[in-house]
Amino acid sequence: MLLLVGGISSCDRAHMQQAEAQVQVAVSNNELDREIRRVMEKGNPLEERQRQIPAIAAAFARRTDPDRARSLAALCYFKTLGTAFMPIDIAEIALVETGGHGLSGKAVSRKGALGVWQLMPHRAASHGYSPEEMVNDDKCAEAAVRELASKVVMAGGNLVRAKKLYCGVGPAADAYEVKRRQIRKEILAELVKDAPQQKAELRYWIDRSS
Repeated sequence: MLLLVGGISSCDRAHMQQAEAQVQVAVSNNELDREIRRVMEKGNPLEERQRQIPAIAAAFARRTDPDRARSLAALCYFKTLGTAFMPIDIAEIALVETGGHGLSGKAVSRKGALGVWQLMPHRAASHGYSPEEMVNDDKCAEAAVRELASKVVMAGGNLVRAKKLYCGVGPAADAYEVKRRQIRKEILAELVKDAPQQKAELRYWIDRSS
């Protein structure tokens, strides 16, 4: 037999209290989600980040199998959250560095650069990673983001110059920059292939990369 309190059974009251608590948690979580998004995005629209991922995955899939392409594209998204970079910024670096080698995590350059994003052992170590960890795509992506951030500082805040410095200086870096721009245009073309209305946005990103 249910005990009635103020016209409401104790059982019903318990359910009401539980529902109220769930609503409070939901409100709290929504507020937290909004705050996390605000902090993580730092002015870069979340929708634009998300919109880049299929285009990046398509570009990756031309060099590796579809599952790996999607996995690496997801890393480009998650590892740039909370930074000043967009997913395309590290995607194009991966494609320049190891696109010709199937985006292999085991890629090693003649100079000893490692992983998909080709970190030299001493540069990986400067960001807290061992050379052996560069075969791990997740850790290599993290190291690449940190490396690019350090180059932005060296470049006085100029992202385009920072990407060139990622390779180094001299003729090799000049050739690297030419290839990077070509790859960026490839990704951007994929981005708007089926969306003519987005041509203005394409122009914005092309201008940003110039």
